[in-house]
Amino acid sequence: ESCARHIAEVADSNAIVVEKSTVPVRTADAVRTILEASKGKGAMQVLSNPEFLAEGSALKDLENPDRVLIGGERTPEGQRAIEKLAAVYARWVPREKVISTNLWSSELSKLTANAFLAQRISSINAISALCEATGADVDEIAHAIGLDRRVGPNFLKSSVGFGGSCFQKDIYNLVYLCAHFGLEEVADYWEQVVAMNDYQKRRFSRRIMEALFNTAADKRIAILGFAFKKDTNDTRESASIYVCRALLQEEARLAIYDPKVPAMQVHDELKIVEGSGQVEVCGDPYAAAEGAHAVAILTEWDEFKELDYQRIYESMLKPALIFDGRNILDLDSLREIGFKAEGIGKS
Repeated sequence: ESCARHIAEVADSNAIVVEKSTVPVRTADAVRTILEASKGKGAMQVLSNPEFLAEGSALKDLENPDRVLIGGERTPEGQRAIEKLAAVYARWVPREKVISTNLWSSELSKLTANAFLAQRISSINAISALCEATGADVDEIAHAIGLDRRVGPNFLKSSVGFGGSCFQKDIYNLVYLCAHFGLEEVADYWEQVVAMNDYQKRRFSRRIMEALFNTAADKRIAILGFAFKKDTNDTRESASIYVCRALLQEEARLAIYDPKVPAMQVHDELKIVEGSGQVEVCGDPYAAAEGAHAVAILTEWDEFKELDYQRIYESMLKPALIFDGRNILDLDSLREIGFKAEGIGKS
């Protein structure tokens, strides 16, 4: 609202206002109402042009998008505004990839896309629990079903859980919208996607505790990875935060390493005073693992695949435990070294 009022004050007549961020459905309507209430201005058009960019690959996604979505009013003025924005993208995006819709469809499409992606992750994570109980391998299942053209392979990588600023926020946005219109069953359905994600994080933390003979008190646990995904320093809704908090509640001592997340950010997220002794932020993974009872990999950084695990094993207390929360390591090779190694959805 504040932004729209500022635009109304300074914009020239006949301006086109483009909303980019993920917003609640009908935000464009509120912006337009404010703009139209401005006296002495021409007819401003409001467009919805949501971003479909992933952290760590945003420039690549911008340069080669799957589609560009532009929503506008179904009026001659609205169509002209859509074409003006489409002409900007036409400099590098094939015209057939530029899709036009009405305003509400555009806003809701962004929420729905993120909800569907999160739903796929929660679905394969639900199956990972069944795999561990039955002896199946979640990666083999994901590969098999991903070959089905109707399903496809993307977002079927089981892990300790999804994070980031978009998925959970957008799902709750969708849940609120459904509840607002009295669609309680639909709201419950989408809320279960987040509930399954929370369950996966609890389950992973519980497995660590069970392997530590049901007590983590004064035990050193190395946490490799704190960002919610590789190639970013973003920790918003990171699964690592949840797992660390659960272990800290059990009085564990955490040694955390992430190549991009600074120590101050780690302490802020965990609400731990630096120097308290509960959390040590290390400069490399080997320092984090030294003297540790267990290692937990919580971000899929490529460098974790190339570590000298023989060296790590020799520096740890025995039995040396390793928990691969991203399924990026060869568990059989780790077991040959001497680790007690566990992954997600692996027997």
